[in-house]
Amino acid sequence: MSFPHVAATKWRDYASMNEFILRGVFPSLVMEFSDTWAERAALKGKTFVYDRVVFSDRVAAMHGKQFASTERIASEAFQVKASAHWWSAIRMPILELSKVKKSDEKPVFPVITYVSRQKWGRRMLREEDHLRLVAGLQKLKERHGYELNIVELDRLSRSDQIRLAARTTIMCGIHGNGLTALLWMKPTKRSTVIEFFFPGGFAQDYQWTAKALGIAYFGVWNKHIFSDPNLPIHAYPEGFQGNNIPLDAYAVLKLIERRLSVNELDLEN
Repeated sequence: MSFPHVAATKWRDYASMNEFILRGVFPSLVMEFSDTWAERAALKGKTFVYDRVVFSDRVAAMHGKQFASTERIASEAFQVKASAHWWSAIRMPILELSKVKKSDEKPVFPVITYVSRQKWGRRMLREEDHLRLVAGLQKLKERHGYELNIVELDRLSRSDQIRLAARTTIMCGIHGNGLTALLWMKPTKRSTVIEFFFPGGFAQDYQWTAKALGIAYFGVWNKHIFSDPNLPIHAYPEGFQGNNIPLDAYAVLKLIERRLSVNELDLEN
């Protein structure tokens, strides 16, 4: 894997997930960066032959029709038909690396994971709405026997994050990096991501990812719920990054119950 415009010290993310995933899935992968690219270029008159080359150009992708509607670089490639299980080749090695057991992916009861940002300091729910949501989720747990996890994912190890996501049926939370954990959820008829936004705001990061993985997605503006194909336009109004995001907990709880209802979905999936 070659990054001609990136220094060797600049490819790792703050959560150290980049190296965790690359080393876990492609343990023999060789990575080259801008210094190696310059060294090859300096060998004038020399030709390097590869069996197969795949180019990924971020700027070129940004000129595509799919990017214009989704703002997702990878969306252009998804115009090519592929297996619905394409992500399994990445997901399964990471689950194995994280010591996820087969039983973890088949919990006895549905698992609800609320990814909280209330101590993050940016982009948080109104405290009273957060507390109503937590209390309501606790009641759902008591009424139906669901497993409930209320977590700040950045406080968990990478393996613990992945183990939790792998057994999660419903993942919900405010728009933010924590929802990236949906990558490790098992796609089933019940699997759902519910994302909270400041009313009027929308970014397609996690909606597009969930759809690409075969996971149902719902966005929430306080009490208004939307989903594909009736998605709002991308918008970042004042308050989008704020700490006073309103949420109607009752609307979210009803949505969760509906997604997990016996009448709506095939329990065998």
